Order: sequence, then structure tokens, then C-alpha cells
Amino acid sequence: MSRKNEERIDIYTKITDRIVADLEKGVRPWVQPWSARNLAGRVSRPLRHNGQPYTGLNVLLLWSESVASGFGSTTWMTLRQANELGAHARKGESGATVVYASRFTKTEKDAGGGEVERDIPFLKAYTVFNCDQIEGLPDKYYRRPEPIAKPLKRIEHADRFLDNTGAVVSYGGDQAYYSPATDHIQLPDPNQFRDMASFVAVRAHETLHWTAGPGRLNRDLSRYHKDRSDRAFEEMLVEFGSAMICADLGIVPELEPRPDHASYIQSWAAILGSDKRAIFRAAAHAQRAVAYLHDLQPSTASVENREAA
Repeated sequence: MSRKNEERIDIYTKITDRIVADLEKGVRPWVQPWSARNLAGRVSRPLRHNGQPYTGLNVLLLWSESVASGFGSTTWMTLRQANELGAHARKGESGATVVYASRFTKTEKDAGGGEVERDIPFLKAYTVFNCDQIEGLPDKYYRRPEPIAKPLKRIEHADRFLDNTGAVVSYGGDQAYYSPATDHIQLPDPNQFRDMASFVAVRAHETLHWTAGPGRLNRDLSRYHKDRSDRAFEEMLVEFGSAMICADLGIVPELEPRPDHASYIQSWAAILGSDKRAIFRAAAHAQRAVAYLHDLQPSTASVENREAA
């Protein structure tokens, strides 16, 4: 095995093992940043030095790192970027790993001696530091977000976002689910939820399931009720995607655990323990689903970067 292949496998293993360790503790690292200490300000995706949001798996990685280290800043940058701003990381600080996925084209000989081009995917890891670890940055990098003064307006904005997707929603009963057979989302009446933020989070979760439908992203849900692994994988990717949507919309839900939450956690840990690339696939599917919902909005361009991660 080549050194590059070994390094790529090590990246998959290192990241997956860290997430499995969180799951085995009962912690979902993509939900943990929404703790009480965040409620006074805006919740957002982690940001690059230029203010652009990270996407895909990097959102999960940097949220998890922020919680583990107690960072308050949402902005991250490489040492080179910090140096270009006349700043430096404090002595003894350790950076966080983020990944970049892309492809290159390689020309090979086929069985008949002709030349064929083949796309080769590759994964590269690099290190970034939170602004809380860096000294000498311009003041704007240390400012904390202002508290949200009108949460009701923010919730109304979230409802409009989900309405704009065109997903059909029915209300009634005490269950939340997406039905592929009827292509509709079923939700309890909003008044049954603890608060409107929790209602929007659940609606976002089910809308992420809805993106799987034919004519949309065409994820195969045929074995969802037959195969525990397929079901756990789908739930993992829509939970991640829902967390991203909530962050994009400034929603801070305090959800009560669902009855099947513990079994999902165990299933996720089992999947990730046996398949080191599962979380990368789940993050990629989640990113596509989130981008799809943003692209359904009627006005401005999506907030999504088209980063392969």
C-alpha cells in the first residue's frame, strides 16, 4: 500500500473513531453546540477566515472541536492565514483537523491498449485554529454575535424557508414522519411542541427525509423499514442535515429525546465502527440535501458553498 493511501485511510479512521467515541457517550456532536451557553447569541455554522461557512463533514468536526475546547468564536483559519493578518497562534495551542475532498483525472491503458481517463477521488487533511487560539487578529475576528432581539421573526423566517420547499405537510396525531408512499410529511399540531424552535427542528428533520423522493435527490428508502443499518444511516444523515439547516436559520432547539433515540445512537456507532467511510458518505448526502433545500428558495443565491467535503 502506498504512503498516500495509508495517509488517506488514517484520516478516515481518525475522524470516524473520534465521532464513534462521542456517540458511545450518548453525544451527537452536531447537536451539542446548542447548549444553554449559546442561547444568548446566534448559532451558526463554523466560518472560514473570509466569513464563508464550512460545509459537509467539516461542520461536524469543528462544532465538535468547539464544544470539546469551549471556544466561543465561530471563525477558524490556518496559521498561514493568521500570519498574513499579522497574527499568530498562542504557544502550545493545537489545531483542529478539517478535510478537503476532490478528484483528479488519470490516463491509463485499457485492455486493448487504448488510453482511458479515470477520475481518482482523494482526501486531504489540513489544520485550522479557532480565533480564540490566535493573538493579534483585527478586532472584528473577536467580536461575539449580538443577541437575537426578535426570536419570533426568526421563527417566521424558518417557516417561510420550509414552506418554500413545496413539501406537503399534514398536521394531526402524535407522530412525526415522512411517508414515501404518499410523498407527504406528517407532523403533530405545532401547539403540542415545547416551543416553536423545537417544532421547526422536527419539521426540518422530516423535510430532509422528503429530499430523498423521486424527482428530487432519489435516495433509496426502500429498505428503511427492513434494514436497521439502512435506517440508521438515513437517520444519521438527516439529523446532520437538520442541524445544518437549523444553524443556517438561527434556530436553537431544545428537543426532548425521541423514544428511539438510544437505539439510533447505538446503530450509528455500530455502522461507523465497521465502515470508516460511512460518516463521510452521510455528510456528503446531508450537504447535498441541505443545498437542495436552499436552492428551492425563490430569491437570492443559496448560502451554501459548493465545497466538496
